[in-house]
Amino acid sequence: MTTMTENASGLREFKMPDVGEGLTEAEILKWYVQPGDTVTDGQVVCEVETAKAAVELPIPFDGVVRDLRFPEGTTVDVGQVIIAVDVAGGTAPAMEPEVPAREAPAQQDPAQESPAQESPAPAEAPAREPQQKPKPEGRTPVLVGYGVSEASTKRRPRKGVPAQQPEAATAAPAAAAIQSELNGHTPPAARPLAKPPVRKLAKDLGVDLATVTPSGPDGIITREDVHAAVASAPEPAATEAPTPTPARAPAQAPAPVVTYDGARETRIPIKGVRKATAAAMVGSAFTAPHVTEFVTVDVTRTMKLIEELKQDKEFAGLRVNPLLLIAKALLVAIRRNPEVNASWDEANQEIVQKHYVNLGIAAATPRGLIVPNIKDAHTKTLPQLAEALGELVSTAREGKTSPAGMQGGTVTITNVGVFGVDTGTPVLNPGESAILAVGTIKLQPWVHKGKVKPRQVTTLALSFDHRLVDGELGSKVLADVAAILEQPKRLITWA
Repeated sequence: MTTMTENASGLREFKMPDVGEGLTEAEILKWYVQPGDTVTDGQVVCEVETAKAAVELPIPFDGVVRDLRFPEGTTVDVGQVIIAVDVAGGTAPAMEPEVPAREAPAQQDPAQESPAQESPAPAEAPAREPQQKPKPEGRTPVLVGYGVSEASTKRRPRKGVPAQQPEAATAAPAAAAIQSELNGHTPPAARPLAKPPVRKLAKDLGVDLATVTPSGPDGIITREDVHAAVASAPEPAATEAPTPTPARAPAQAPAPVVTYDGARETRIPIKGVRKATAAAMVGSAFTAPHVTEFVTVDVTRTMKLIEELKQDKEFAGLRVNPLLLIAKALLVAIRRNPEVNASWDEANQEIVQKHYVNLGIAAATPRGLIVPNIKDAHTKTLPQLAEALGELVSTAREGKTSPAGMQGGTVTITNVGVFGVDTGTPVLNPGESAILAVGTIKLQPWVHKGKVKPRQVTTLALSFDHRLVDGELGSKVLADVAAILEQPKRLITWA
C-alpha cells in the first residue's frame, strides 16, 4: 500500500519512504542485511540519512533478501526500490499484459517497435523476470508523501494505443506532411529523445537536436552526441562562432578536477545534514536582517548554585551544568518579554506570536550541526528541564535525533564556550526570532564590591530578526538573561 510492490514470483520490493516530511532523497549509510539473509516483519534492514537526521528503516514483511539495489553511500530518491525480498506464498496482480502496452509507445519510430518488442522476449531467461518487472510497477500511483515512483528517472511513454500501431504507421506520412505544411516543423512524434540537461546544452551550443545522431539507449541523445555534432559542423560554426566558443569552455572545465593531488587536497561531497544546514544558513542570513548585541556578565553566583544543585537529591542522576541555568534564564526573559517569541509570515505579511517556547539547542555531531528542540520548554520545572536537556544532547550525539525533534523551534541557544570561544555572532535558525550564544566561562579580574577580584565571567551574544525584534526589545531580553545569571535568585523573584 505504501512502500512495497509484489510480482507473481513472490518477489516483494521495498521502496525508499519519505522519512522526513517531504524530503526527496536519502543516503544509505549502512546495510544490516545481505542477499540470502532471512528478514522478519519490523526488522531494521538499513540506516539512511536524510537532510535532517539519520533514520533506521524496518522491513514490513517476512522473507529472504534477494537483492540490495544500492550500495552504502548512495543517495537514493524517495520512491525508488532499495531492497527486494522473496516471500512465501506471495500473490501478485496480473501486470504482465501491461508491459508491452506501456513500453511500446516509448519507441519513436513505429517501424522499429516490432524488433524492440521481439528481441527481449526470447532473449530474457525466466530467472531474470523479477528484475525486469519493477519497471512497469514503478509507474503505478503512489500515496501523497511517498515521493515519486521508482521509474521517475525514465522517460514516460508517449501518447498512443498499441492496438492502433498499424494505422499509425500508415497515417504517419500523411500526418507528417500536414504538420510540415502547417508550420514547417517535424511531427511531434519525431521529437528527439534527450534529457533536460542535454537539451539545455544543445540550446546553449546552438545545436538542433533533430540533426544529432543518438548513441544512448533507446535512441536517447547524450551530451557526447551534442558535442560531436558541434565538432562535425565547422561551416555553421563560422557564422555562430561567438555562441559555441564560450559555451564549449565550461564543458572542458571539469577536466582539471580529476588531476588534483590527493595528497594535498581532499574533496568531500556536500550532502545530508551538512548540505541542509548550509542551505538553511544561507537562506536565513540573506532573508532575516540580523542584529547582534553583546553583554559581559559576572556569573560567579550562578556557578556556586550549580555546585549546590548537583548535591540536591531532586537532581540525582541528572546533568546539572551552566547550560541548564542559562536555558532557564532565557525562558524567564521570554516570559517577561513575550513579543520576542515570534516568527515572520512572508506570504501573509503577518507576525506570528508564539504562546509556547520550543527551545532549540545547537549540537555539533559527526554528521554536522543540528538544532533539536525541547517542546514546550516554558512549562517544565528545573529538574524536568535538566532531564530534557540530557536526553536531547545524548540523542543528538548518537545521531538518533528524529526529523520531528528538529522542527517547530522558536528560539535557540548555542554554547560556543565549550570550544574555548569567548563569543560570536550566531546566525538565526530559519523561522526563529532569536538565538543566544554563550561564551566560555573563566576567571577574570572583575570589580566586585569596590575591589578588583577574580570572578567567573562570560560574554553573551543575542542575534535577533530585526523585522520582529527592535533594538529595545532585544536589549531587554539580553539584559534580563544577564541579570538572572548575575543574581540567580531572580529565578524566584521574577517567576
